[in-house]
Amino acid sequence: GTSRQIPQTIIIGVRKGGTRALLEMLDIHPNIVVAATEVHFFDWDENYVKGIDWYRSLMPFSYGNQITIEKTPGYFTSPQAPERIHDMNSSIKLLLILRDPTERVISDYTQVYYNRVESHKPVQLFEDIVIKNGALNTKYKAIQRSLYDVHMEKWLKHFSLDQIHIVDGNTLIKDPLPELQKVERFLNLPSRIMSSNFYFNQTKGFYCIRSDGRERCLHESKGRPHPLVNSTVLEQLYSYFREHNAKFYRMVNHSFDWH
Repeated sequence: GTSRQIPQTIIIGVRKGGTRALLEMLDIHPNIVVAATEVHFFDWDENYVKGIDWYRSLMPFSYGNQITIEKTPGYFTSPQAPERIHDMNSSIKLLLILRDPTERVISDYTQVYYNRVESHKPVQLFEDIVIKNGALNTKYKAIQRSLYDVHMEKWLKHFSLDQIHIVDGNTLIKDPLPELQKVERFLNLPSRIMSSNFYFNQTKGFYCIRSDGRERCLHESKGRPHPLVNSTVLEQLYSYFREHNAKFYRMVNHSFDWH
């Protein structure tokens, strides 16, 4: 009685915002099934040309009462993704998880840093990438990805605000349950996720998941220590994002506790 369904909900981003944590935590819910990998259907042309049946073939089997969710953090910053998703399903519900944009930049750098170290490639200090000729390097991809207002504008051309639920990534890490209960309500699902589904792992410094009699933490690549960043550089980043954040708050009628 199961079949593969095109997702009724997509986690569209943002990269290093907590998309994996959100997906794994939602997977606790009996009415949710999740795609195992990032599909990159709507943001990579080479995948998009394979068509909707190829996309469906990558989804898990589900029952009629279950919602299929996939997550690809690259969608949020992709110029093509909003229109392509709208063409597939104009009434789809979207989940967007965001965190303080400066923290997100540092986390983005940290992921690339460790990937380069593991591949024995040369690495640069954070400050040497972020500052060029004494000024903030606003062309740095990690900074571009944190301009939430710029990217949100593209999504709001195709979707109404009530189709996009914003999850506070900073809160999700510190206290997951209230954020997940908001998602349950947004998706019109019965309340099934409980505080007993989480326990704080002192070693990792964040919450792990307990469900179906099993305990699991996020992959070891999550929660890696961030570099200590020069305070002057931090202030430059805070200052640069301040106006973009204010514009974003106005767009979504909601404020966040960001610098």
